[in-house]
Amino acid sequence: MSHFIQLHLLTSYPPANLNRDDLGRPKTALMGGAKRLRVSSQSLKRTWRTSSLFEEAVGQHRGQRTKRVGLEAEKQLIAKGIGDKKAREWATEIAKVFGDVAKGEVETSQLVHIAPEEQAKVDALVETLAAENRAPEKEDLTLLREKPTAVDIALFGRMLAAEPKFNVEAACQVAHAITVHAAEVEDDYFTAVDDLNAGDEHRGAAHVGEAGFGAGLFYSYICIDRQQLIENLQGNEELADRAIAALVEASVKTSPKGKQNSFGSRAHASYVLVEKGDQQPRSLSTAFLRPVMGQDQSLDAINRLERQAKAFDEAYDVGADRRFIVTAEPDYSAPQLTGNVATGSFSALVDFLGDD
Repeated sequence: MSHFIQLHLLTSYPPANLNRDDLGRPKTALMGGAKRLRVSSQSLKRTWRTSSLFEEAVGQHRGQRTKRVGLEAEKQLIAKGIGDKKAREWATEIAKVFGDVAKGEVETSQLVHIAPEEQAKVDALVETLAAENRAPEKEDLTLLREKPTAVDIALFGRMLAAEPKFNVEAACQVAHAITVHAAEVEDDYFTAVDDLNAGDEHRGAAHVGEAGFGAGLFYSYICIDRQQLIENLQGNEELADRAIAALVEASVKTSPKGKQNSFGSRAHASYVLVEKGDQQPRSLSTAFLRPVMGQDQSLDAINRLERQAKAFDEAYDVGADRRFIVTAEPDYSAPQLTGNVATGSFSALVDFLGDD
């Protein structure tokens, strides 16, 4: 099977504030001398792994990011009749297995990505401690940690500074999505009206506010190391391929959730290029160093993307053994790419992902 699977996506978002900075405004980046709108990789990865598409595809093989392992253990111990002081002490020892815990606290200092089998072991230990009315011993705590088989941890990795032997090397790299053209953040001035105010005394709005937003055509890049993913999943190739298909579908069909109720900026990718092979991966973002201009931005961006891939092919040999294109651009014609290229629907792409 091919070592690397690379995805190049073009997705057009109407006015939105999908991923905000510390001031609540859409994130930006400067590229090629022009300001672009940006959606961070962290936002994208959370969107995908928490989507219903991803959850339905991988089932119980999905972890959770939390600081609250110790707090939840404390609640369970108290519910089972353990005194508050003992419950807090025992739960703190459990929390310390997963990360640093500040003095007097039960939460870990940082978010920790917990696999379902690890959470099951915590729950089982809580049952044992409550039944035997005793504090956890060193052997009990050692058994809580193991290499996880959660798909999202296998894809996106995790770092545990206190227990580096339980770190997981990410099998998937995700670039920040940026607009292929210059873009500016705009402001939506809005008011809210009090429905019970008849206007007899006060005619002004009950609330006045502003919200930043932007619109654009975004380029996204994803690279999956299939061999690393299989290794992370303890050799389970079937689960690895299911994870890849789930990630691809989520990345193509789901949108970040920032201010969706205000903007309804739902979008599917208008163009998807998937590459498979053992060649060294490379992004095609350089195609957009010069901002796309004009009114046919979607077709122009596709043209730029395919020309750049072809240029890399001609300079360094073909960058993938096989390629597959899915496009929802009505005016798209034949691809400009070299090598083994196929086009078709998304269902055909799923077959392509699992076929070598």
